[in-house]
Order: sequence, then C-alpha cells, then structure tokens
Amino acid sequence: MKNYDNFLLPVADLRQGTEFYRDVLGLPVKFSFPGQGMTAFRVGDAEPAIILNAAPDAAPAIWFEVADVQQEHQRLTAGGVRFVKEPFRIRTGWAAEFLDPFGNRLGIADYRQ
Repeated sequence: MKNYDNFLLPVADLRQGTEFYRDVLGLPVKFSFPGQGMTAFRVGDAEPAIILNAAPDAAPAIWFEVADVQQEHQRLTAGGVRFVKEPFRIRTGWAAEFLDPFGNRLGIADYRQ
C-alpha cells in the first residue's frame, strides 16, 4: 500500500450531495462524472479525494493506491482476503474492493493504463 487513494461515500442524490460538500462545506470539486454518478472533492492540498458515489451498490470505502492492482489482488487473495469487486477498469487504471474481517469496505487502485 503506497498511500491513501480516495474516500468513497454513497449518496442517494448526487446533486444534493454535491451541493452540500461544495456549497455548505466549501470543498472544491476535483472532478465530476454525473453520468457515472460520481463527484470528487479536494481536501486541502492532499491528492486523495472524497468521492460521492450514487451507484445503487455503493458503500462507504477507503481506497489505497498500489503499484499494480492485479499483483496486489493475487497477494491479498492468497492471504485469505475476500474481494467483493474483482479487479475492474477505472478512468485512471484498475481497482478492486474487499472487506476487512469486520465488514469494512476497502479498495486498491493503481494508475496503470
């Protein structure tokens, strides 16, 4: 695990969520993909963002940046980690999500195109 990547939060209404984080909390928009149900917000000068996710299966998650999702997926699977989302393409590379022993959703992402 190289660093935090992003913090994902589910929202039932992306427009309302965007207005709250942008207008009430005052966070600047980092990127917005309303067609995919996502808006990301910068927090200070940090690279990791808070990403609102309006997908029906969205769950709160913390993602970590890794060098290679495929390799990390194999390593974690060998260690008994149960993935809820096998490696999948994202705009910046690859990602996968898994649960810790307590049911918290975690993810890994890389920036390999």
